[in-house]
Amino acid sequence: MENGKSRLQQAQDGVEEVTVIMMENLNKADERSGKLDDLEDRAEELLAKSKTFEKTANQVKQKKRWENKKMLFLFIGVGVVAGLIIVGLIIYAIVG
Repeated sequence: MENGKSRLQQAQDGVEEVTVIMMENLNKADERSGKLDDLEDRAEELLAKSKTFEKTANQVKQKKRWENKKMLFLFIGVGVVAGLIIVGLIIYAIVG
């Protein structure tokens, strides 16, 4: 006997200690499981928001591309008109 305890009592104390540790581990595992579920929900929500953002970004990109093309056509049109006016003035100066 060690410290007045029988080997059976020591074994029972050891088993009780292991039981307490295992219960703590189970509780921690349950907490982690809840946190992981929450994290998974947040990840799914973030994925949905990112898809919405991507769709909106593509729409804005297409809109800006069309606006840029319209401006390019406008500048080309103004350039052509200005060129025609200049050519017309040159011809008028030569003929007149």
